[in-house]
Amino acid sequence: MPSKSDQSPFPVAALPFVTTGQRFYQAAVRLQLHGLKAAMQYQIEALTFLKRRYEEDVKLLADLAGSAKSEDSVDIVAAFMQNASSDYAAEAGRIASIGAKLATETAKDVSKEAERAAEDRAAATVAA
Repeated sequence: MPSKSDQSPFPVAALPFVTTGQRFYQAAVRLQLHGLKAAMQYQIEALTFLKRRYEEDVKLLADLAGSAKSEDSVDIVAAFMQNASSDYAAEAGRIASIGAKLATETAKDVSKEAERAAEDRAAATVAA
């Protein structure tokens, strides 16, 4: 049981800025978590894409080593370049999609936090 000297002379309910401050810090932490989540999702997507592209690079080398004629080599490289450019374009679309999704989620969370802060402030004003 706390002693008389451990107790604050002001009850927390009488200090509305304490609750508002707590909400602010909680919102800031959630916003940082959104940023961390975004960074992780971008990393996962990039590494998955690079793994797939490196496998295609190895396949290109194997195909070139196995080609008997120089005409075959030109066709092999042309097909590789066509597939690579298509893959990079598709990856750019996936990255943009991830960014849009994360921005939407973050905006919704920030909006909810703003509503909660306004409600808390209104309740504190009415109580005072």
